[in-house]
Amino acid sequence: MATGFTIDRAHLAEDLAQWEAILAPHSLGYRIKLLAQLGSRRLQEVLEPFGLTPFHWLVLCCLWQEDGLPTSSIGEKLQQVGGTLTGVIDRMEERGLVRRERDARDRRIWRIWLTDSGRELQNVLPPLVAEIRDRAVEGFSEAERELFSQLIDRAIFNLS
Repeated sequence: MATGFTIDRAHLAEDLAQWEAILAPHSLGYRIKLLAQLGSRRLQEVLEPFGLTPFHWLVLCCLWQEDGLPTSSIGEKLQQVGGTLTGVIDRMEERGLVRRERDARDRRIWRIWLTDSGRELQNVLPPLVAEIRDRAVEGFSEAERELFSQLIDRAIFNLS
């Protein structure tokens, strides 16, 4: 069936070469995705013996920094939607890691508090996760680590 459309393979190859930097597997986006997947996989391996997921880790990190946060504040910090976060907190509450309490001044707000079990994990998990980070940036100088972190923060800001 003739379409009246012909492909000029030479120009197609030139066009693709011009875009090689944005095509997988060379693209920055693909490599960032791969880095995130590999990091998440390593994190899951570390957390699995504790019955935790990477999302549990993120919630714990928020609460270790500031216990008693409203659910909405945790969602904002993690850029998550309420329904997803609610299910994660439900499971963490079932496991005895957190407890929910209504805010004394505004009964519409639920605050999330660490239990003793949730606080105890602060002594165990961060060193294990630091090993993953250290492995990821092995061979980087301290200046390169700082620059890498700053560049990631800037790209996140640019796309937010």
